[in-house]
Amino acid sequence: MGGFGLYIAFLIPPLVFGLAVQWWLRRTVARYSEVPISAGMSGAQVARTILDRNGLSDVPVEVSPGGALSDHYDPRKKALFLSEPVYTPSTVAAAAIAAHETGHALQDARGYVPLKIRSAMFPAVAFASSTWIWLLIIGALLNQLNLIGLALIIYAVAVAFHIVTLPVEFNASRRAGGQLRELGLVGPGGEQVGVQRVLSAAALTYVAGALAALTQLLYYALVFFGNRD
Repeated sequence: MGGFGLYIAFLIPPLVFGLAVQWWLRRTVARYSEVPISAGMSGAQVARTILDRNGLSDVPVEVSPGGALSDHYDPRKKALFLSEPVYTPSTVAAAAIAAHETGHALQDARGYVPLKIRSAMFPAVAFASSTWIWLLIIGALLNQLNLIGLALIIYAVAVAFHIVTLPVEFNASRRAGGQLRELGLVGPGGEQVGVQRVLSAAALTYVAGALAALTQLLYYALVFFGNRD
């Protein structure tokens, strides 16, 4: 297979899949951002309730400074950050996203191993993400396969991070759905269906990210090392 064929086979399908997933996520979140929850609780109140009921009253729930879709749990600060579109509204989408982030706080409190691994990998991944492409470019320009190989090994660390992220995110969503049902924070029927749709759409973004990272690694490995005798 030629270089252009490799490019089409390895990079285009993950790109198309990623764009489709992002479209589905935006559409799903927008749809369920218009559906109020019967409990009448904001995203922040949902998160606070789940945390308190699980003995995590010391974990603060704050507004994220990063804007929409910047919701996250910071295991270093032991704090939950929700974007304004999640923090204030009393909607199915806000409840689902807030509950998902509290899922990470529960993982941290319970010593969930994949989360520990991901957190431990983060400094190395931050270095790898900003370094590997420059080594690859320099290696290609100088025709130095050792540098190219080193670049791909470093990039493999970032790929591994994406893969470890998958069980972390799926487990957080599973915890979120369970907490919302068990604590009666969302009503039966349509509200619970909406929660699962929002959580599923969000989880697929991580699948798309892992797939894109893995196929990119394989693409460069085949380009530089695939036809060498």
